[in-house]
Formats: sequence, structure tokens, C-alpha cells
Amino acid sequence: MIYTVTLNPGIDQTLVVEQLDSNSVLRAVKVYRDCGGKGFNVSRALKLLGVENQALGFIGGDSGKWEERHLQSLGITTDFDIIDGETRTCVAIIDTSGAHHIKVNEPGPLISRKEQAALLNRVKSQARAGGFWVFSGSFPPGIAENYYAELINIVQMAGAKACLDSSQNGLLVGIKAAPFLIKPNRLEAEELSGRKINTIEDFKEAANYFLSGGIQVIALSLGKDGLFLSTRTNSVWVIPPRVNAVNPVGPGDALLAGVLFGLVNQFTLRDIALWGAACGMTSVMKEGVNFGTLDEVQNFFE
Repeated sequence: MIYTVTLNPGIDQTLVVEQLDSNSVLRAVKVYRDCGGKGFNVSRALKLLGVENQALGFIGGDSGKWEERHLQSLGITTDFDIIDGETRTCVAIIDTSGAHHIKVNEPGPLISRKEQAALLNRVKSQARAGGFWVFSGSFPPGIAENYYAELINIVQMAGAKACLDSSQNGLLVGIKAAPFLIKPNRLEAEELSGRKINTIEDFKEAANYFLSGGIQVIALSLGKDGLFLSTRTNSVWVIPPRVNAVNPVGPGDALLAGVLFGLVNQFTLRDIALWGAACGMTSVMKEGVNFGTLDEVQNFFE
């Protein structure tokens, strides 16, 4: 079983405009409203791949109820902690060419200590050996910087595998708990390792930096340069063909879902990397937060 935990979900609203101009009134030619939050995106992409999963996290208010109904309508099992605050809204403005975008995220609701403790207890009650737990996204206000580390320790002490996809303090402190897998992008990996990452030798050195700290798998997301997937014994660099990228929201989460799909099916490292890249490519070509169809992903995999 795969569980996704999203601490700071939000409704993703995408506005497509003819051209991005400052100090002027922009008129949207298309509007998309999607169930957002990095863990929720992973859940949606996994469901597309035929992988049953359960979504956990904090939701609140009418926005949170809408997200829960949407996920359930897709056949995704949910088990949320209901908070007093309102789930946030995140807005992306993209031009029709896909070359330029602006993304504005609300900070999210304040999470009380009582609410934080409730989610820790929920995760502890469900963690079992053999499962995968995905902890992804930013922290809402009020969350302690070691919260991901606590969650990672809980599930890995139960014999499950923790996967971390966060940034800033969430990633910095979380990796100290040695999760099974991390998925940093190039900038995040550069900031943490203290080195520039441009060549394949740089990829290897960055991967070794994290693997030496107890992490077993690193999925280094490189944007148009693809995916560098590495374990302590092997590594694969998948360079995707050039595609028309029109959406910056969700491809990284789709990539992680593809990697998880490969892991739970015990594919070779090469095929795991190919599935990850194929899922990311399919998503980046879609308007809105969209993961395409299984046929499209399979075509890219081939």
C-alpha cells in the first residue's frame, strides 16, 4: 500500500492568458480548477497508473471538503484530519505558449499543536512493514521544522519506507532522518550539497552526498535534462526528448508517482527511471494539473 501525506494542500487554479504583461489587466482564455497539493498530485498520478493508495493530511473549510470530494470521485481513499482553518488556494498564470508563468501560493492555515499531534497518531496507527509513505510539499504555518523527520521515524520504525519531496527546512531537517527515498530538484540538491550540478559527474557526486547519509534512493529531478536515479550500487540518467512544456504544476509529482510505480512492481532501476520520466513528460504537456492517460504514459515509456 502507498500512503501520501500532504500537510499544506490547496486548490490549484490555473489561468491561461494570451501574454503575460505587468501593470495591465489580463483576461484568461482558459481556467482550470484542480485538486492540488503535492501529495494529492502523487495520489492522482498513482491512480492513473492503477496503483491503489490512500491520501492523508490536513484539510479544512469548504475548500478542503471540495478537495476530499474530488479525490474520492477519482476512486482515491482518503483519511484526513479536519482542521479549524481553511485549505488554501494557489494560483498559476500561464501564457498560451507555455514559455512564461507566474505562480502565487497562499501560505496556508495555521496548524495547532493538537492538530499536529492528531496526524502523528493517525500515521502511527496505520504504518505497517512493507508500505510506502510519501511526505511531500511545503509546511503550513505552525508546523515544527522537524515534523517530517518525526513522520519519517514513525513509519520507518514500523518497517515501512518513507519518501520525501519537500524544500527548505522540510527537506533540510527531513533528510537527517534518512528516509528511504528523496526527490530533490537541481536547485534544492545544489543548495544542500553546496556544489553546482551540471554534468553527469556532478549528478553522481550529488547523489553520493545524499546516499552517504543513509538515504537509499535519490531521484534527482533535472527538468528538461530528465531524471538521474541512483542507489548505492547503480545509477541511471534518463534524458527525455524535447516536448512542448505548457504546465509547471504537477510534473515533478507525476515523476515521483512513476518512480513509486516502478518500485512497488520491483522493476529494474532502468525501467523505474523510464516510468518516472514518462509520467513527468506526459504531465508537463498538459494544461492544468493533468496527468494524461495511461496510454500516453506508456507511449512515452516506449
